[in-house]
Amino acid sequence: MEPVEITYFSNDEPGGPTVLVGGLPGIGQVGKVVVDHILHEIDAEKVAEIHSIHFPPQVVNRPDGTCRLVNNEVWRYRSPTTTYLFLVGDCQSVSPEGHYVLADRYLDCAERFGVKRIFTLGGYGVGHLVDEPRVLSTVTHAHLRPAVEEAGGTFDGDEAGSGIVGAAGLIIGLGARRGLEGVCLMGETSGYLVDPKSAAAVLRVFCRLTDIGVSRDRLQGRAEDMEQALEQVREFERVRQNDELSYIG
Repeated sequence: MEPVEITYFSNDEPGGPTVLVGGLPGIGQVGKVVVDHILHEIDAEKVAEIHSIHFPPQVVNRPDGTCRLVNNEVWRYRSPTTTYLFLVGDCQSVSPEGHYVLADRYLDCAERFGVKRIFTLGGYGVGHLVDEPRVLSTVTHAHLRPAVEEAGGTFDGDEAGSGIVGAAGLIIGLGARRGLEGVCLMGETSGYLVDPKSAAAVLRVFCRLTDIGVSRDRLQGRAEDMEQALEQVREFERVRQNDELSYIG
């Protein structure tokens, strides 16, 4: 097996403005939840499948009892004005070197389909529960910042000082070296569990920056369903803090 193998299911020539949207698994699964939700709401076609030795050494069980290698996929959707490629899947790299190798190959795929701008979506772990998650943002070119701010994205140098680890940062960083514009949107999240509330916040900003109009109702419903679980986590935090205070006293 080659380090990275990409199987293409379409040889269409690029046509019109094309945007890559990355939503791979990560902190709070925020980016993956957003892109999975969008793909559930629109009529997209799979145009590429990616396998790599840099992915975790495992297979995924299917409902029918068979299994498959973990992989990532690229799906294409054509709106009235723009073509979108959605990068989504099972995993990121298990090694720092693999992150660079995979990001370069993702960009090869993007350029094959004529991508000029990239959005990467993810979560920003803050280590505590967030009632109203902000969408922390960064861009590769200064002229992109005003539109992101107008859409509701926040630029906070103190929060972003630690950098963006993984595919969400590398794809736009390496993309800039190829002359591609990049925007990263990260929803604040505890990082404790899958966070549909943070995903809904990221989706809201993303939709304002594009002509993709999808309902957030299903995500909001998932967020409400998780309130009970979140309350249990809050109770755990309260008990832990009380225990710590009792110990100190």
